[in-house]
Amino acid sequence: MAHIRNPGAPLAFENSVAVNRPAAERRAASLVARRSLKGAHQAAWLVNAIACMDLTTLAGDDTPERVRRLCAKARRPLSDEIVAGLGLSEMPKTGAVCVYPTLVATAVKALEGSGIPVASVATGFPAGLMPLDLRLAEIRYAVDQGAQEIDIVITRAHVLGGQWSALFDEVAAMREACGAAHLKAILATGDLSTLTNVHAASKVAMQAGADFIKTSTGKEAVNATLPVGLTMCRAIRDYRAATGHVVGFKPAGGMKTAKDALNWQVLMREELGRDWLHPELFRLGASSMLADIERQLSHHVTGRYAAHHRHALA
Repeated sequence: MAHIRNPGAPLAFENSVAVNRPAAERRAASLVARRSLKGAHQAAWLVNAIACMDLTTLAGDDTPERVRRLCAKARRPLSDEIVAGLGLSEMPKTGAVCVYPTLVATAVKALEGSGIPVASVATGFPAGLMPLDLRLAEIRYAVDQGAQEIDIVITRAHVLGGQWSALFDEVAAMREACGAAHLKAILATGDLSTLTNVHAASKVAMQAGADFIKTSTGKEAVNATLPVGLTMCRAIRDYRAATGHVVGFKPAGGMKTAKDALNWQVLMREELGRDWLHPELFRLGASSMLADIERQLSHHVTGRYAAHHRHALA
């Protein structure tokens, strides 16, 4: 499924969208409560979640060996027995592997021939509190190492201070530094105080040319939540209506279970439609969640839960 890359739009910020948090929370809760996925339908949605997953390691003790192991899991996220039991014609693979810039080359080599892109965080992840020229240099370094996707972090102070032109200029410069690599703008929504700020930051990042907007770094006290996701999806929908351009969405941080994978896909289906159930427009930033998905698929195939040690950790 091919979409024209978001070219951005002129900054046209109007602080007129006030998001009602209790209403957003009720809507998010009702979405996942109303749709129940069981049996083969649940299994199909879980397989789709794997295809939309950015399998991630962003730990301070990351090593080349850990990244190579992660890439091997990205290539073969399920056992041959589960794949055969599901009746799949081929082994699924994850949407991408996400690592730090210094480990991009290792990941690129480990994924050679798989078609799985390498994503890299950049711009002083996770806080982003570095001079802009250094953040842009980090983007260019990651791209030179072979990264096809760049997950940038914004300056939260621009949002908290209502400095929308500064936020727009920052993201636009980062988009230019990415070149052909796609840019995912991490809003760090747990640091933005209000859903009104989340909606505004989403809008400005898309106008500046972000290919995806992403909830969190995974390092905030509060990361991806469904009300935040609902707010960002509504911003994506509004942006498409105003410009005709489509932008992807990536929740990240705090997602550990197969149920989480199902809930986020339900949100995409209900708020944005079937196009956002494909990796071109939807990614799940996770690592440990894959183990639970594999365990649930094993249960679907065999009728019993396997011990956790039976499934290789991502």
